[in-house]
Amino acid sequence: MLAELVTELKNTVPEDRIKEGKLDRFGNGGSLIVYPTSEEEIASILKYANENGKKVNVEGGGTKKGYGGLVESADFILSLAQYKGVVEHATGDLTITVKAGTTFNELQTYLSEHGQKIALDPGLTDEATIGGIIAANESGPKRLGYGSARDNVIGLRIVYPDGTIIRSGGKVVKNVAGYDMNKLFIGSMGTLGVLTEVTLKLRPISKCESLVLVSFPADKAERIRSFVVEILDSTLEPTSVELLNPALAEKLTGVKQFTVTMSFEDVESSVLYQEEIAAKLKPEGSEFSIYKESEARQFWRDFSNLGAARNPDSEVSAILKIGVVNLDVLHVLKEGELLADRHRVRIDAHGGFGHGLCSMHMTGDGENVLSAINELRATVTKRGGYVVVKSLPFVHRQRIKVWGDNPSYFFLLQGIKAKVDPNSVLNHKRFVGGI
Repeated sequence: MLAELVTELKNTVPEDRIKEGKLDRFGNGGSLIVYPTSEEEIASILKYANENGKKVNVEGGGTKKGYGGLVESADFILSLAQYKGVVEHATGDLTITVKAGTTFNELQTYLSEHGQKIALDPGLTDEATIGGIIAANESGPKRLGYGSARDNVIGLRIVYPDGTIIRSGGKVVKNVAGYDMNKLFIGSMGTLGVLTEVTLKLRPISKCESLVLVSFPADKAERIRSFVVEILDSTLEPTSVELLNPALAEKLTGVKQFTVTMSFEDVESSVLYQEEIAAKLKPEGSEFSIYKESEARQFWRDFSNLGAARNPDSEVSAILKIGVVNLDVLHVLKEGELLADRHRVRIDAHGGFGHGLCSMHMTGDGENVLSAINELRATVTKRGGYVVVKSLPFVHRQRIKVWGDNPSYFFLLQGIKAKVDPNSVLNHKRFVGGI
């Protein structure tokens, strides 16, 4: 059967770009891995799969293997790892069109030569591809100042499961004609089409960057909320206001305390002025420090690679995305401290006071991790929030609702999937409700 599939796929790509697949603990694998290098090859591969009842998992850098997915293996993986490069860069217009398999750092390195950057800060930037970041609508702590992946996309090229190639959006920032079709595909986890090209708006690289850190002893943690309210109500314009729990703060700064981090990016005089205001607002009993330029950039590099650590097979690691009202971030991180004790798991966590998104990395025995997730979800739901499991080994994903309960608009998602991909070719059962 495998030999027959190889023979069929050789009609679309050379044999040296068809490899045998290997299953790992995260699933979402395939018996074969196919590496197209052109949009035409991608379209041909999908057309073949659609007409012959094959299931296809789409992959870029593989950083989201554990994100969703109730099927361990598809017929084959369509990998975009060799489909990369800049298509068009309008330097003066601050826009760029790039192939989806280009890694985030490859693109940022190219743009830095032109004094520009993509205003996003996803994780695992050495491996994560532009296509994967957009398909998952990834963002990081600087979402406060940068926005999400959805906010930075101007246009897309997509190959539908039947091989049809379409374009959504455009190549200019002021593009307001009709419905914003980009939103249909961004965050859909590759279940509606394969993103082949992404057009993004850019920003000039900031002249100056710094990171202000304010650490609070355990008995002063209640002061964090009032301090953050002052910051958010002030004239300061930080790109992030992120709270680190003590375990994560110790990893990144060496200080095991709840720590508020504020990132400033602007011309030097503006950054210095904002540092001075932040220092004046520092609560009594807290510790204040500033990371300048290279030290601040190193902090964010270390932050980006937090999910890269590989745990022993005897342990289970889960990464959770939690959304709450912005000032409930403190409550979520405090709840994480209690969960760590009650369920005997290790927890590194952070959350953004500007947008209310938190990330929690749990590590420990599998049963303990699952029970901690369930308890956290119940607590967060009572506050009107949600918990999504962004990474968990396949065997454990089968025992928990990765996406939580289906939303009230789930029937719309089902209808769109049925219309666009009636044969469930792409990323089968990868998204909400097993779509």
